[in-house]
Amino acid sequence: MSEAIEVARTYLRPGKKLPTVWCGGCGLGIIMSAMLRAIAAIGVAKNKVAVVSGIGCTGRMPTYVDFNTLHTTHGRGLAFATGVKLARPELTVIAAMGDGDALAIGGNHFIHACRRNIDMTAIVANNQIYGMPGGQYSPTTPHGKRGTTAPYGNIEYAFDTTALAVGAGATFVARSSVYHAREAGKLIEQAIRHKGFSVVEIISNCHTSYGRMNNFASPVAMLEWMRDNSVSIKAAERMDPDDLEGKFTRGVMVESDKPEFIQSYDEMAERVTADPAAVANVKKIIQSYDETADPLKPKNG
Repeated sequence: MSEAIEVARTYLRPGKKLPTVWCGGCGLGIIMSAMLRAIAAIGVAKNKVAVVSGIGCTGRMPTYVDFNTLHTTHGRGLAFATGVKLARPELTVIAAMGDGDALAIGGNHFIHACRRNIDMTAIVANNQIYGMPGGQYSPTTPHGKRGTTAPYGNIEYAFDTTALAVGAGATFVARSSVYHAREAGKLIEQAIRHKGFSVVEIISNCHTSYGRMNNFASPVAMLEWMRDNSVSIKAAERMDPDDLEGKFTRGVMVESDKPEFIQSYDEMAERVTADPAAVANVKKIIQSYDETADPLKPKNG
């Protein structure tokens, strides 16, 4: 039995109708497969994995995978995932998001998850457009490219997802593409193994919306663009900046070690509970409020 069939039989939810709702040729199936291969390589039990998503094409991913899953509201995947990790820190928590979901309505959650450094993995499927809602331009739509809300070309400039994650403090940041499917799986595996907040951006294709409006006639054409316009980080280091114009780099951008959020929280809780004076002070603060009246007004105020 091939690896792909074994992974599919093990990790796809039984009884769910396949193929998926995604358009034929969509890169999201490749991303989901890469995530499943990464989990299989690590060997974590299915009931120890939680996959969380928001709204959009990527938001349908938890429907098909046989883990603990949570399909939440638009842009709030990381907020829910944070709650899951705090409540059940032993779980491997993965948030799967689209570029609009993660960086527009979910942008504030994204940057604060990065700086908080809680131990979970964010997979950002970047197809450079809002696919499911109707082809509107997103925070990653390139300058000059078209969407239904930018019929004459987008005049805004796109976020660099990995640069944003690095600047906000994520301790593991990587990028690949759906053309480089094996590489994407290896990077997701590294991200899950990393202790801290990890971001893996995977450049994907939406030939139905983005491609149709921007002269990419097929998913194959978009995959060929990824092949021809990406460079590994090691190769980029040897290239002239002018030769990198219009291309994206692939690989690990950042991998650093700093205290993880839950670890720091537990250490703080242990210090506080071991100090009788600190415990007494917390109780005094709580007792100073009159809960029968205004909960924010102290009794002596």
